[in-house]
Amino acid sequence: MMMSFFDQFASPSFLGIPLIAIAIALPWILFPTPTSRWLNNRLITIQTWFINRFTNQLLLPLNVGGHKWALLFTSLMVFLITINMLGLLPYTFTPTTQLSLNMGFAVPLWLATVIIGMRNQPTVALGHLLPEGTPIPLIPVLIIIETISLFIRPLALGVRLTANLTAGHLLIQLIATAVFVLLPMMPTVAILTATVLFLLTLLEVAVAMIQAYVFVLLLSLYLQENV
Repeated sequence: MMMSFFDQFASPSFLGIPLIAIAIALPWILFPTPTSRWLNNRLITIQTWFINRFTNQLLLPLNVGGHKWALLFTSLMVFLITINMLGLLPYTFTPTTQLSLNMGFAVPLWLATVIIGMRNQPTVALGHLLPEGTPIPLIPVLIIIETISLFIRPLALGVRLTANLTAGHLLIQLIATAVFVLLPMMPTVAILTATVLFLLTLLEVAVAMIQAYVFVLLLSLYLQENV
């Protein structure tokens, strides 16, 4: 029974063909294409307003050199939010519950920020490994600690997103199973449990958006250190 709870995180396949590529590519079809007209419909207007506000908020602490990443960060943010939200629908698969996919996003983008820092300002980039005013006996230890923390960053990015979404989906499935089991025996308790399930679903909607925002925000902070 416990294994069936984790079946929802298995990559779907049809006739032996993995369908994760379709699950990743399909969300882009849902977005309306902006037109060249002055007046758009309400959906495109809201979409444009949201993207503009997010881009301004995200790139506010960055200098002009970091603004080149605006399109990449905004696209990644919208993509993650869409996948996370669609994964809350019944009988759907959430690709971002796969650690391999999240690490595929985290590692190249983190590595790109590090390479940019080492190329443009190597002294400043290496200076982050040793805080100013460190006592001489602690210098080797702090360099090792800061180096380890630097290489843990992409792992933390991927694991954070995977763990939060996986835990939320498991909680929803466990409580939903409890509602169906309790409904014939204790209807009152089942109704209270269903109320908890509804509130948890609302919380998961917020988590789906917040985790996507945190993922991109941390990448922008890593970029801020290196531009």
